[in-house]
Amino acid sequence: MSLLQQQSKDVAAGESYTKGTSHVIIATVVAAVLVSIAVTVYVIAGEKPPAATGEILEVWAHPMHTESSGFDANGAAIPKEEIDQVLLFTHVRLHNQSKQPIFLHQIVANTTLADGIHSSYAATPTDFERIFKAYPQLMQWHANPISPDLTIQPGETKEGTFVCSFRILKADWEARKNLDYSFNFQYLPSLTLAPKDTVTER
Repeated sequence: MSLLQQQSKDVAAGESYTKGTSHVIIATVVAAVLVSIAVTVYVIAGEKPPAATGEILEVWAHPMHTESSGFDANGAAIPKEEIDQVLLFTHVRLHNQSKQPIFLHQIVANTTLADGIHSSYAATPTDFERIFKAYPQLMQWHANPISPDLTIQPGETKEGTFVCSFRILKADWEARKNLDYSFNFQYLPSLTLAPKDTVTER
C-alpha cells in the first residue's frame, strides 16, 4: 500500500469519527431539550393554586402632627416632643380557596421612601378601637376591624379594616414610590397585595 493510499484511509476514518461525534452532540442537545420540556410540564401540572387570595378594597391615610404638653405626670417641665406620623387604614378581603383552614398571623404594610423601605405591623382590633376613641374626629370612617391573627376556614371569606402607623413626615409619605401589604400565613407562602386605587387622605 502506498503512502498516498494510507493517508486517504486515515482522512476517511477521521471524517467518519467527526460525523459520529456530531451525531452524539445533536442527540445530547435534543435529549436535554426534551427533558427540560418534560420537567416544565410536570411542574406546571403539579402546581396548586395558592391557598389564600385577597383584594385591597380601600386605603386611606391620616397624617398627624402632635406635640407633647411639656410636662411630666407630676407637673414638672420637660422638653416638648413633636411627633409626625401617618395612620394608614386599609380595608381588605381575604379568601381561603383551599380544603384546609389557614392561619393568618401577621399583616405588614410596606412603603418605599427616598431612604428605603419602611414597614409597619397592623394593630390588633383592640388598638384599632383605641385609635377612634383617642381621635373622635375619625369616628365617621370607623369600620369593622380585621385581626392580623385570624383563622379562615375552607371556602370562607373574611373582610375588615386594619391600621398601620408610620413615623414619617407627611411630605415623605406623599413622596412614596409604592405601597403593598404582606399577609403572612403559618406554613404557607405570604400573600402580597397592592391597592388598585389611589390612597385617599382624610
